[in-house]
Amino acid sequence: MTEEKSELSYEQARDELTDVVRRLEAGGLTLEESLTLWQRGEKLAGICEEWLEGARARLAAAMAERAEPNAEGAPF
Repeated sequence: MTEEKSELSYEQARDELTDVVRRLEAGGLTLEESLTLWQRGEKLAGICEEWLEGARARLAAAMAERAEPNAEGAPF
């Protein structure tokens, strides 16, 4: 995990990424500003991807646990 991932929730990173994309699409930025925003967007996309991969792993583990019957044979 990146250090920044622990500082930003998925929702915070996603919202900031949305803002970055909106600003880039609006145009009117210098080349340097555009490059800086693009780099930030790449970093934010990576943070979001880390959160999503973690969520996928948790879901897979929960589904695997659910599929395995416990010792007593009870559903939970």
